[in-house]
Amino acid sequence: MYSMTGYGKGEYREGGVELTVEVKSVNNRFLDIAVKCPRIFAPYEELIRTLVRESVSRGHVDVFVSFADKRERECSYSVDLGVARAYVEAARAIRGTFPEVRDDLSISLLLRMPDILRPEEGGGADETLVSALKKAAAEALGALKSMRHAEGERLKADLLMRADVIADLREKIAARAPLVAKEYRERLAERINEYLAGKADESRILTEAAVYADKCNIDEELTRLASHLEEFRHIAACDTVGRKLDFLIQEFNRECNTICSKSNDAAITAHALDMKNEIEKIREQIQNLE
Repeated sequence: MYSMTGYGKGEYREGGVELTVEVKSVNNRFLDIAVKCPRIFAPYEELIRTLVRESVSRGHVDVFVSFADKRERECSYSVDLGVARAYVEAARAIRGTFPEVRDDLSISLLLRMPDILRPEEGGGADETLVSALKKAAAEALGALKSMRHAEGERLKADLLMRADVIADLREKIAARAPLVAKEYRERLAERINEYLAGKADESRILTEAAVYADKCNIDEELTRLASHLEEFRHIAACDTVGRKLDFLIQEFNRECNTICSKSNDAAITAHALDMKNEIEKIREQIQNLE
């Protein structure tokens, strides 16, 4: 079982290349991947997304890539003549307005101005950088998966504990349910005998009690609830469980609501409300499961 919340970091430090990949994931109904990386790695965003999809099936995942290339390599620069021309024209405009101001415009000065001289990146990341990216990403995703699994196992333990609480409440309701009709029949007989001075029609009492017992019968709900609990434990043993448990917990809630509406008994209603409280806590927890 995996949580959708986690963090992982991977680093590559070798041969003058320093590259870091950080991966953070949070809840989301589907798999949503956002990649933030230097422009040199833009052509490899889909590669990063593919690596994430191989490791994560659900959640919002943010991937951050940073790097420093300290290798000794030949470097070339390009000149943005349009920007240089704009600087020169601006200087001429100032000279025409303020002729008394000394003009020291030179090529050396222009080369120091922002955005005129730009290093060329040589066509993007080379094989070494791409290999470093893959290794750091794999390490980060491995750390992310480990954290998500650890958190998922903690959630699993909590969910199974709450399932046991629901099972215990179900047993209490099942033990109480047969007594409800019996007690109703006894109370009905007492009231009728009081009104009729002990001349009540026993067959009428039995008929009324039978109708009441049929209306408040919750055997089907208890049987389905037991089946849902068994299925819950079976699903919890799997890795990807979020959507399945989300659907199943709706069935839990439906059976519990029916028990509350049909029981007409304070003790059963109290147990059912406690059950609803546990079901709601489970529902909140599974929103964070992959």
